[in-house]
Amino acid sequence: MSVETVARRYAGALADVVIKSGEADLVKSELSVWGEMLSTNRDLHNAFYNPSINHANKEKVLESLLEKSKPSTTVANFLRVLLKNSRLTELNDISERFSSVLEERSGVVSASVTSSRELGEDEKMELKNNLAKMMNGKQVRLNFEIDKSVIGGIITRVGSTVYDGSVKNQLELLKEQMIRS
Repeated sequence: MSVETVARRYAGALADVVIKSGEADLVKSELSVWGEMLSTNRDLHNAFYNPSINHANKEKVLESLLEKSKPSTTVANFLRVLLKNSRLTELNDISERFSSVLEERSGVVSASVTSSRELGEDEKMELKNNLAKMMNGKQVRLNFEIDKSVIGGIITRVGSTVYDGSVKNQLELLKEQMIRS
């Protein structure tokens, strides 16, 4: 099963719980802190990612951390479930997907736009309006980045869907078409 599928399932289940309890912002914040801690602390990273360390020892480490940091009950239980199912290593992916699921359920869609140059405000607004229409009127949050290798045009990512209107992609398609002819 792909990491994306795992992240989507766990994030969706957690979102179901926190939306009912009203603790979405707290859980989102705590998961982000835990994800950062697990990815930046070399000892913790090794403890949880190393398959040669037995599960009971990993549980002891996690329980010790939970006792010291005192996260919400929801986050503590969620981390225990992830460890039990050997998914704690995917916490950052799950946390990112969790944020996306919360946005989607509140009617907001995040999209990343990659272009070869800085887009003007009119271009950004037109792109935002077009994406909102494609997303059935949902509010669209855009994140912009510049990548000179795109050459021209833009690449837009909404969730797992990629709309590649870059010159680089068009040249690749033309190359493949010429090879097949």
